[in-house]
Amino acid sequence: MKLPVIKHLTSFIEENDQDYVLETIETLEALTEVPSLKDEELDVIGELISNMYGAIEVDKMIKDGASKKEALNSFMNRVLGSIDK
Repeated sequence: MKLPVIKHLTSFIEENDQDYVLETIETLEALTEVPSLKDEELDVIGELISNMYGAIEVDKMIKDGASKKEALNSFMNRVLGSIDK
């Protein structure tokens, strides 16, 4: 996951609507079923999906009252904490 990408996607959600990101996730998930995709391509699609889900989570925290900075930091700390375990 890349914080700058999540931050940019969070801004996109604020300016537009979360539905755009959710529909994009569905589209990318459908693409992963193409049998001719290489592992590297699947990795890129997976990274995009992860960042989009991260942005949706950050947006939820912002809507629950956290500042954008707090939400981003909290989310990344949670991600890093889960990696360390």
